[in-house]
Amino acid sequence: MLEDRRLRLLSAMAEADLWPADSPWVRKAMESVPRDRFAPETVWTWTGERYEAVRRAEVPEAWAAEVYPGPYGSTVTQVTDDMPTSSISCSAIVATMLDSLVLEPGHRVLELGTGSGWNAALLAERADEVTSIEVDVELAARARRRVEAADRRVRVITGDGDAQLPEGEAFDRVISTYAVDHVPWTWVERTRSGGRIVTPWGHTGCVALTVAEDRASATGWMQAPARFMPSRRSGRLPSPFDRVRAGGRGLPAAFPRPLQTLSRPDVLFALRVLLPDVQIDTRTGGDTQAAWLSDGCSSWAVLEQTSAGVTARHGGERNLVDEATRAWSAWEERGAPGMYDFGLHLTADTHHVFAGDDPHGPGWTPLA
Repeated sequence: MLEDRRLRLLSAMAEADLWPADSPWVRKAMESVPRDRFAPETVWTWTGERYEAVRRAEVPEAWAAEVYPGPYGSTVTQVTDDMPTSSISCSAIVATMLDSLVLEPGHRVLELGTGSGWNAALLAERADEVTSIEVDVELAARARRRVEAADRRVRVITGDGDAQLPEGEAFDRVISTYAVDHVPWTWVERTRSGGRIVTPWGHTGCVALTVAEDRASATGWMQAPARFMPSRRSGRLPSPFDRVRAGGRGLPAAFPRPLQTLSRPDVLFALRVLLPDVQIDTRTGGDTQAAWLSDGCSSWAVLEQTSAGVTARHGGERNLVDEATRAWSAWEERGAPGMYDFGLHLTADTHHVFAGDDPHGPGWTPLA
C-alpha cells in the first residue's frame, strides 16, 4: 500500500513534467529517499473546519494517503493552537527549489528549518556537507534521528535560523523551508561570493538570489508559486480565518472585478507585494467561486461570485475589500507585471522589490 502510493506520486511527477531537466539528481534523490521515512506516526488532515489527527496505527491507509498526496499536496506533521506549524512540503515545489539552488557536488549547504528532515536528506544526496537549523527542540531531535536512520550525513542544530547561525562558517548554498517577509542579511553574510540563496518569500512565491562577488548585495527573481509556513521569529502566527471573523456578518462592499481572475498567480503575487500582511485564499470549481481575505489579526473579507456579479462583505478595523481593489488597480497602472518579472535586490540596509530586468529600477512598496 505504502509503496504503491510512493510509486504513484513519482509517476505523477513525471506525467506532469515536474522533474527538473537541469537537475536530474533531484529525481534520483526523491526516488531513493522516501517521504514516509520522515513522517511521524501521527499526521494531520484538514476537514474543512479544523485539523484532525490521522494516526498510522489506527488508519494506516488514510495515513499513507496523507504522506503521499499528489505532487502539489503537503503533509501536515505538527499542529499548534489549531494552526499547522510544521509539514513535509509538496514534492513539486521541493523539486523546483532544489533545482533553483543549482547545487553541485562539493558544496557546503545551510538549510534553515529542518522540520521532518526530509529536505535535508535530499540535499545530502548531492552536497558534501549539509547543516540544518531547527528552532523547535523536539522537531530537531526527531529529524536528527530520522536522517541518521536513513544513513544520510546531516548536521542538525537547534537554534534560530534567522539569527543563530554557525559562527565563522561560510556556505556555498543557503535554502530556507519557511517563508520570510524580509530575507535576513545574516544569510547573505554567511554565503560565499557567487553563492545562491533560495527561500519562500511572503505568502505566495519563492525567490533565488545570487550573492555578488564583493558580497555587498544579493539579487534574484521569483522562481515559482509557493505557500510556506512563516518564520516563527515573525512574532506571531496568523490566526485562522474563522477566528478572525469570529462569526461576524460584516458590512457590504463593492468589488468591481471578476472573481475568477483573482486566483491567477500573477494577480495573487502582485497583491502579496502590495498588501504583504493580507492572506488570500481562493476556491474555484464548478459553480463555486469565492475568496477569503484576512490580515490574520482582526480584519477579514469574503468575496463570492453570483450570477449578478460579486458580493463582498468585510469586517474589522480595515476594509480589505477596498485595499485589494486599490492594490489591483495600482498593479495594472504599473503595467501588470507577471510573478516571474518580480525580483529582490538586497544590501545590508535595503530590501528592494523591483519588476523587470533592472534591480535598481523603481521599487514596489506596500500600500499605505
